[in-house]
Amino acid sequence: MKTEPTAQPKLYIGIDIHKRSWKVHCATDLFAGKSFTIPPKPEVLQQYVSKHFPNHEVTTAYEAGCCGYYAHRSFRQYGWTSLVVNPADIHRKGKERFTKTDKIDAQLISRELKDGRLESIHVPEIEREQLRSLFRRRNDLVKDFRRIKSHIKMQLLYFGVAIPEEFDNDHWSHKFRGWIDDLSFVYPSARETLDSRMRSFRFIDQELRDVSSKIRAYCRNHYKKDYYLLKSIPGVGGIVASGIICELGDLRRFKSIKHLAGYVGLAPGIHQSGDNQKSTGITMRAHRLMRSYFIEAAWQAIRTDPIMQAYYRKHLGKDVKSIIIKVARKLLSRTLAVIKTETPYTIGVIE
Repeated sequence: MKTEPTAQPKLYIGIDIHKRSWKVHCATDLFAGKSFTIPPKPEVLQQYVSKHFPNHEVTTAYEAGCCGYYAHRSFRQYGWTSLVVNPADIHRKGKERFTKTDKIDAQLISRELKDGRLESIHVPEIEREQLRSLFRRRNDLVKDFRRIKSHIKMQLLYFGVAIPEEFDNDHWSHKFRGWIDDLSFVYPSARETLDSRMRSFRFIDQELRDVSSKIRAYCRNHYKKDYYLLKSIPGVGGIVASGIICELGDLRRFKSIKHLAGYVGLAPGIHQSGDNQKSTGITMRAHRLMRSYFIEAAWQAIRTDPIMQAYYRKHLGKDVKSIIIKVARKLLSRTLAVIKTETPYTIGVIE
């Protein structure tokens, strides 16, 4: 007797992606499947699926990482459902927490995918992804800038050169730079050491300025409305506004402040057991770069906005770090409101 399938068969593919190879585990809705290794090319997997699993409804998943979203976009072009997941969302049972191989990782992803327990992270469009890369390049330059300044100060300390009190601060004026250039030493090798470090300092300083200008210019030209809405908020300057656009994307995609606060990492952690409940501070899962930007912006906001300042003073007496987190959360709430209502922020006006 000839039988016909009553439903389209399903294929669940878990992939552990690496630079040189992919470990793949294929499982259907009826069978556990098998694991194998392929070259790191989406078309190779597509050929394998077409040969061995024709007419299957295909769903793939892999962990977000250094390989980006190229594979995800290729899978979508094949007509497959594709998920890019946070590694922390993949549940591990018992001893699975202590055993890790590429094969096991692919099997776990496939199992979680088959059981319907995985959700994809937000995958930005290509334009915003590449703009985000430029913003992260700026963040790398900021770290390099701080590092070279620290190296120069340590070099002066090593040589026994005391920095004049008028220059001993974080702002390196042109007078201070000129003072370093004019220092003289007994032997020329010490002078060459400082000259080399100062050349690195000036290069990084100029590169940081150029990249920052290009980021602000791009956001002004391509995301003009959101850029100026964000800049109307106290504490949010051109770089912070650009960071929100680059890293968080269109804030309209967030359903509520709770959703946005959880993404940024300005949501409280809670531990409850029976009648005992306590706060564990802000959640460890966060967009750490943007959380730091909002905390920094909160300090600026309480200096310029009387409403935010009053909110800060209302909590005086508590731990300063806890208070500024509250202010940052309130600033985040106002940021979302400004974008969703498309109304510029007015200083001193209560929500």
